[in-house]
Amino acid sequence: MGVNVSVVAIDAGNSKTDVALIGVDGTVLSTARGGGFQPPVVGMEAAIDVLAAVLERAVAQLPDAGGPLGFSGSPVHVSACLANADLPVEEAELAGALEARGWGSSVEVRNDTFAILRAGVDEPRGVAVVCGAGINCVGMTPDGRTARFPAIGRISGDWGGGSGLAEEALWFAARAEDGRGEPSELARALPGHFGLDTMYALIEALHRGGIPLARRHELTPVLFATAAGGDPVALALVERLAEEVVAMASVALNRLGLLEEEAPVLLGGSVLAARHPQLDNRIAELLAARAPKAEVRVVSEPPVLGAALLGLDRTGAGPEVHRRLRAQYT
Repeated sequence: MGVNVSVVAIDAGNSKTDVALIGVDGTVLSTARGGGFQPPVVGMEAAIDVLAAVLERAVAQLPDAGGPLGFSGSPVHVSACLANADLPVEEAELAGALEARGWGSSVEVRNDTFAILRAGVDEPRGVAVVCGAGINCVGMTPDGRTARFPAIGRISGDWGGGSGLAEEALWFAARAEDGRGEPSELARALPGHFGLDTMYALIEALHRGGIPLARRHELTPVLFATAAGGDPVALALVERLAEEVVAMASVALNRLGLLEEEAPVLLGGSVLAARHPQLDNRIAELLAARAPKAEVRVVSEPPVLGAALLGLDRTGAGPEVHRRLRAQYT
């Protein structure tokens, strides 16, 4: 892969994969982007084939490209932060599968939430909560300790995420319209988003395929807009999400012994990155009560930077190498 490559950084989510080849001095030698990483849908080997295709495009950009994929020359570390690597046993399985591809002399696989955390901090210390389609939280310290949750849905105690919020909004809106629940503007706003007049029409369209179920995620912004208008039911859902974010963050901080120290709490994912004022303000209020020394901010750096920094951490690269890498992304 060329003697100048020190780290192969991979950030692979459900919808896209980013690869960056990092030199021994922290220089970004090449990058490439491709499709999503979905082992539960296509199987592990087919999912890894997607990563291979992106890596091939990154390697092809190197000045000495032309040979087959694989380790050659000085040691190359593969730092892969992957969606659907939710449990340590899954990380280990995926690491073994990547090792079999021979892309580097060493491989480390982590859940992709670790990439978001590491991208947002100058040292591997702090907590990140990510709320996109789902919700997850991880924490880490420089001595290698981590805090995490299974984050695989309701069976692991999760609540929230864009998909979960949309389902909750539909539930309350349906009951608001037919009289089983509290009146809510959601009963008008949700069907209105699709040009429909009633929740009954929306329920029928979702049930019969007139509107693909995959489009339910479009209702999450509608929920927040309805909450911003003062609807009590929508506001209660925003309040509960804030409570979930703070619960995960404070538990992770406590597990790492950071609850009473100044420590970063980073927020990421499409829902939290949207900067909904009511959600942001409530998270800040609740976290100030439970972890008053926490420093809250939204991550703006790309996750592949986090995967690359984790790789440099593992290879023992010096601070100047870390700084050079970060400067190229920020």
